[in-house]
Amino acid sequence: MLRMCAAAATLTAFVSADAVAQDAVTGKTLYEVCTPCHKLEPASSELGPTLIGIVGRRAGTRDDFRYSRALLGARIVWDEAALDAFLADPQAFIAGTRMPFSGIPDRTERANLISYLGTLR
Repeated sequence: MLRMCAAAATLTAFVSADAVAQDAVTGKTLYEVCTPCHKLEPASSELGPTLIGIVGRRAGTRDDFRYSRALLGARIVWDEAALDAFLADPQAFIAGTRMPFSGIPDRTERANLISYLGTLR
C-alpha cells in the first residue's frame, strides 16, 4: 500500500509540473498583448517597466522607471494574488495607476499569464 501511495505521489508531482509548464506556455502567448509596453529586456522602456523578476518584487521599486504615485504608494508585493487582482482590473486594484489596460476578465488566462511571468528571471 505504501509503495502505491509513493508512486501515486510521484505521478501527481509529475502531472502537476507538466500542467504548470503548459500554463506557462499558454501564458507566453498571452504575454504578446503586454509587449508593446513591457519588453522582455533587463531595462525598462519609457512606456512600462520590465516584467523580468516581477513575481516576488515589491511594486514600484525599479530604479529605471518612473511609476505613478498610486503605484509607489501601493506597498504591495507582486505575488500571485496581487498580480491576479491587478490583471483583472488594474484601475480598480490600484486607483490612479497610469497603466492604460482594461484588464483580463478570464481567470484562467490570468493564471496562465502569471505562470509565465513566474518564469521570467
